[in-house]
Amino acid sequence: MGDFAPTFVALTDDVLFGQVWSRPELSLRDRSLITISSLVSAGNIEQLEGHIPRGLENGLSEDEIVEAITHVAFYAGWPRAVSALVLAKRLFGG
Repeated sequence: MGDFAPTFVALTDDVLFGQVWSRPELSLRDRSLITISSLVSAGNIEQLEGHIPRGLENGLSEDEIVEAITHVAFYAGWPRAVSALVLAKRLFGG
């Protein structure tokens, strides 16, 4: 996407994944848990394609990700959680 929207990519890389994700007040694990929950809540399931693997890399277990999605279902809506769980199952290799 860099050739199409270079400023957007630079902001994503430098500000979001650079400055915001590196702030010491929260661990990468906690940031991933918050991000996954927020994406499910907002119905941005397609963004989970990158954030679920990132969550695993940042120390979340598959069970913790499934539990977070299950918990969020009661606040964000069942269909959003179902969509997220279908994607998580595929990403986990199931």
